[in-house]
Amino acid sequence: MPAFSAMTWNVENLFRPSSGASQEDRQQYDRKLTLLANVINRLDPDVVGLQEVGGAEPIEDLQEALGGTFPHRAVSAAPDGRGIRVAFLSKLAVEDQDEIVAFPPGPALDIHGLAANGDTPPITRMGRGALHIRVTKGNVSIHLITTHLKSKLLTFPRPGGSSFTPRDENERAQVAGIALMRRMAEAVTLRTRVNGFLVENDTTPLILMGDLNDVPEAQTSLLLNGPPGSEIGTLGFDRPDQGDDVRLFNLAGAIASERRYSRVHRGRGELLDQILVSEELVPHDQNNKRKVPTVESHVDFQDQLPSVSENPGERVGEIAPDHAPVTAAFTL
Repeated sequence: MPAFSAMTWNVENLFRPSSGASQEDRQQYDRKLTLLANVINRLDPDVVGLQEVGGAEPIEDLQEALGGTFPHRAVSAAPDGRGIRVAFLSKLAVEDQDEIVAFPPGPALDIHGLAANGDTPPITRMGRGALHIRVTKGNVSIHLITTHLKSKLLTFPRPGGSSFTPRDENERAQVAGIALMRRMAEAVTLRTRVNGFLVENDTTPLILMGDLNDVPEAQTSLLLNGPPGSEIGTLGFDRPDQGDDVRLFNLAGAIASERRYSRVHRGRGELLDQILVSEELVPHDQNNKRKVPTVESHVDFQDQLPSVSENPGERVGEIAPDHAPVTAAFTL
């Protein structure tokens, strides 16, 4: 039976320097590409989902740095206001590709933002579109979705721009609540799309992976699981039930507890980068026990992960991403 491995990595502000960039900026970019390529080639996944990519150009540059090992790519056409988006690199041909951007109808998706003038415009789409592709290995087709949900970083609207500092605690509370609702609405949008793939007992495996911007125990993350009760490590994990057909299994529990994080925030490790899979990728063995894939958060990919704060300006000029890559290896 063929093996298949997937990887998710927030590569932190992968932008190609502008035509007028300094030689130092260009050299810094080249060093970053070299680091990313070395890590990806060493971990050797079949498909890697990337977040915080600044368009097709840096993906093309990364493909070149990889030396041709990942000839296929898919890049989202739905960036956020900073121009960052998600993308895929693949050893396997990309057979289908489509965007997940607009919120579907529903009361959970009726949310509003906050403008500098006090208006509350409706929010109708994901801040950064998610991306779906399909690949085939052996004779097995696999759906993959990569996503980058709304950050917990708060920005406060100001005339002509934004600020990281609130005017007062009332503004901070309002903006924090909106950010949480946006992340929830994005999770609902993804879950709704996943439902469309899993209906009618479809047996095509599905992998949802990316930067969920919260831990596996957060409600926005749990929403993606579907029916509760069969998480890895629980008594229900090995027991088939009616929810399995539409359930996504979060593979976080398969990571060793001491490495169960992918970013360090103010000295505390958080597993923001997660991989969830449909039941076809955690099948039962001859003893009626589910096979747990090999899952790893590569927190030591480069020295050690830095401890970050709410100020993104502190990361300007850094080469190594502040997130660790996370991989999962399956037997199809």
